[in-house]
Amino acid sequence: MNFHGINNPSLDAKGRIAMPKKERDELVKHCNGEMVVTIDTRETCLLIYPKPEWEDVQRRTLALPSMHKKTSAFMRLLVGHATDIQLDASGRLQLTPPLRNYAGLEKRTTLVGQTNRFELWNESHWDACRASWLAESEIDEEDPPELLNFHL
Repeated sequence: MNFHGINNPSLDAKGRIAMPKKERDELVKHCNGEMVVTIDTRETCLLIYPKPEWEDVQRRTLALPSMHKKTSAFMRLLVGHATDIQLDASGRLQLTPPLRNYAGLEKRTTLVGQTNRFELWNESHWDACRASWLAESEIDEEDPPELLNFHL
């Protein structure tokens, strides 16, 4: 999978978002539209995985030491919120109220491709975070050497 780019799908009154056509076609071909949506534990947004990519994430989480307090909390949040969602015939995802509430989703959303998954943000929260990240993005001599040598 190779999801990239930013789209702004609207959340309808029933809590559905339409996936962009290009991605929808790829998702139907790759995983028959079977998706898993969960919360991001570091940012207030949702993570949307095609089912095969989610299964890989789940395998990796199971390999973590389950008796560690932070690992247990992480698994409760990530796996506990994971919800299977099937793309409908119109290419929409029906998001549950707990997922929508966590991310503060309203009508205006931002869908961000992240190679093997998507992030779904409240549009104004995305705009604020993006502005902050851009302000912090200037590279300086204290940054790790691999970042200093990365050129676009």
